[in-house]
Amino acid sequence: MVLSLIFAGCAQEKNNQAENNETNKEELVLAVGNEPETGFDPALGWGQYGSPLFQSTLLKRDNNLKITYDVATGYDVSQDGKTWTVKLRDDVLFSDGQPLTAEDVKFTFETALTSGSVLDLNILESVEVTDAATVKFHLHHANSTFIHSLLTLGIIPRHAYDDHYAENPVGSGPFKLVQWDKGQQIIIERNPEYYGTKPYFKKITFLFLNEDAAFAAAKAGQVDMAYIPASFSKNSVSGMRLEAVQSVDNRGIMFPYVPSGEKTKDGFAIGNDVTADIAIRKAINVAIDRQALVDGILEGHGTPGYSVADGLPWGNEETKIKDSNLKHAKEILANGNWKDENDDGLLEKGELKAEINLLYPAGDGIRQSLAISVADMVKPLGIKINVEGKSWDEIESLMHSNAVIMGWGSHDPLEIYNLFSGKMAGMEYYNAGFYKNEKVDEYLEKALAAITEEEALEYWKKAQWDGMTGFSSLGDAPWAWLVNIDHLYLVNEKLDIGEQRIQPHSHGWPITDNLVDWKWNEE
Repeated sequence: MVLSLIFAGCAQEKNNQAENNETNKEELVLAVGNEPETGFDPALGWGQYGSPLFQSTLLKRDNNLKITYDVATGYDVSQDGKTWTVKLRDDVLFSDGQPLTAEDVKFTFETALTSGSVLDLNILESVEVTDAATVKFHLHHANSTFIHSLLTLGIIPRHAYDDHYAENPVGSGPFKLVQWDKGQQIIIERNPEYYGTKPYFKKITFLFLNEDAAFAAAKAGQVDMAYIPASFSKNSVSGMRLEAVQSVDNRGIMFPYVPSGEKTKDGFAIGNDVTADIAIRKAINVAIDRQALVDGILEGHGTPGYSVADGLPWGNEETKIKDSNLKHAKEILANGNWKDENDDGLLEKGELKAEINLLYPAGDGIRQSLAISVADMVKPLGIKINVEGKSWDEIESLMHSNAVIMGWGSHDPLEIYNLFSGKMAGMEYYNAGFYKNEKVDEYLEKALAAITEEEALEYWKKAQWDGMTGFSSLGDAPWAWLVNIDHLYLVNEKLDIGEQRIQPHSHGWPITDNLVDWKWNEE
């Protein structure tokens, strides 16, 4: 009933727009993401995937992921890397007309630090205001990834922040929230106080629909854009085109890296004697036909996956391997003393059989299909993979001792540290396989301690492969990365969504990152 009412309202709006001459169309209806659970408060995580829309950030990335300025006009980092000094514009107003000052920046970071949000600011020791347009961030120790906080944390106003801010945000971004019908939609409008390029569209309605309902809305002509799964990509919709946006929304197999025998503090088993053998991990990596996974499961809308950071500045292009080479994979296993002693098609090494479980979250069709396909691909090697769908609660108790299909992908290189640092072993879903390599850890620590992101790049790349060792498939291969999933959208053929940058893990809201650049073309 609710959905039909929304559609009816959209239909009336569409008709009114048509009557008013679509050449001057200033309103859009989009179905591109789920409703944020915690609302629109950056201190609680809003804006980490995609633009915060209602708030400005200090810095931002351009379409090549290079760092540029938003509210900030410049920044300096002290020689010891512990003090970041940021200079601010003096012409920024919040949507209520009040000026944005360094005090608001200080308030924002201090609030986020104590909010327990997805944004980890524990590195921050204190924030100091030296004048209305200058703020200093003091860190406990040097950390090059602190810049991600400057890039993503939307600035909130000290004078207008209260317990209801998440529902009624005041910000200095290009848009302002004018209506939120929970569970249904939000309506946003241009912020007349915005200091940057004014958005083309005066009003935008976001419908909170799942991918099936979004596709139905597109077919019915009720939305100007809808996000869809790959399984719908071959279905044409009149008046709309398919936009496939490249992403690092990856899927891969996390292998338990250590032998069995230990347990976590919660009593969960750690390690797996089969996947602890590097020959097994490397052979699986080599045997997988990643392009076949892209073509068959993603309908061609994706790219083969070789790392957690394919195509990003901190990714290492050398780690791309020639996959689907069964002959080479068999040689790796033979050199690792894996043999089919019983002539039953299953390899053995002493008393150990080459058999593992591969878990995926039940209900995730893509991960299920990936798991089944990988099991089929490695079967000719003499490796048996038992595919099992589990709830996330079950996976959490089993992931340290079983292979798991996981998904990551971020514009923050800190994700590399979290997944592969020995210090992060067993920390939530990070480094669930208890991977550790002292040389890799050395590179990761140097990457964090670098003064700038540019200086850190060398170490992020060497941690993946330095010619001798690394956490990529060329080295220790604690993962077998499979695919990067394109984010798919049905877009009105007259809607120009500008140049899209590579998107992070999360289908939907990242498309709004350049919303101010969107425009309507009649031609």
